[in-house]
Amino acid sequence: MRGGAVPSRGVSQRVLSWRVGFDRVVFVVVPEITPLVVKGPAAAVGLGSHFVVQPEILLTLSAGSVAPLIAEKDPRCPTVFAVPQFVATDLQLRGLNLPATMLSGFGVPEIDRFRDEADRAHCPVLLLTEEPPIDFTDRGALFAKSRDRLSRLALAANRLGCPSIAVRAAAADTDAAFEATVLGVKAILKDIDRYELNLLIAPHEGLTFDPTRLTDLIKKIGGFRIGSYPSFAHAHATGDVEKTLRKLAPYAPAICASVRGFAKDGTHDGFSLEACVESVRSVGYGNTLALDFVGMGDDTDAKKVKKSGKKSSVDIVAELDMARRVLEAATMEPELDEDVELVEEEE
Repeated sequence: MRGGAVPSRGVSQRVLSWRVGFDRVVFVVVPEITPLVVKGPAAAVGLGSHFVVQPEILLTLSAGSVAPLIAEKDPRCPTVFAVPQFVATDLQLRGLNLPATMLSGFGVPEIDRFRDEADRAHCPVLLLTEEPPIDFTDRGALFAKSRDRLSRLALAANRLGCPSIAVRAAAADTDAAFEATVLGVKAILKDIDRYELNLLIAPHEGLTFDPTRLTDLIKKIGGFRIGSYPSFAHAHATGDVEKTLRKLAPYAPAICASVRGFAKDGTHDGFSLEACVESVRSVGYGNTLALDFVGMGDDTDAKKVKKSGKKSSVDIVAELDMARRVLEAATMEPELDEDVELVEEEE
């Protein structure tokens, strides 16, 4: 059993989890934290007498990262249907954030086939992402088209067994756009309510770039099915990685762990992955980190390959494997001796 403190919308909660079988975890959330007392030698060797165990973070993959492999017909991952097994076996990750573009042209039979492949690989789809920004302030034909698009994505997510959809909001940072976006998002939430899906807002230039503005938007929309989808890359772009991630993580069922690449000495380009993990764990984050290879700089070879289908000079698998090992080390729980007993402290 694991216990940890996870703040949600400013309210501290305690999360208990039980592992059922190899890959299934059942979570129970209770509203107050009961400190755990460390008994045994650990109390005398640095853990102290009170110790709250952090919830375990699950490492997953943003499937767009391997789109170049599919474009190249790489034998390890030649088609989209091979992605779940490749991610579970070769990359050793246990879930997928799936860009909606990877389902382009899919009907119900193809969606069901992908779900079955994911089930067999023990690598479920946890998030469906819509990359093109949506203008939630519009009330004309364009917004009607967006509503129809998101309704169809909700149906796809439902068939995939996926609990969440992530979107970006295209809007200027004005009070009028703020209020109009609130109404637009509420309309979408009403459209997809029957599927019991979460709608996550990813940061985007304009209204939702500033983390405080994004959290204000989420709180104004209200309800239990709205949240954030932060990314390490966005946090770096704001100029304050720690503040941004600490602000958005409590509203996030998932975080995009952007991977730019590594230097020969093993240093990650641009920002520290370990610092990002430390920031989200400092506020009790215990959900998923989805590795997303974005490449170095603003106009990268990896991004070009995703669009053109040309062969990449970047070893994407090696970069993702390095990132996985770094993040595994950063999220690993300290091992306690067998004679250490964790018990709830009595009031």
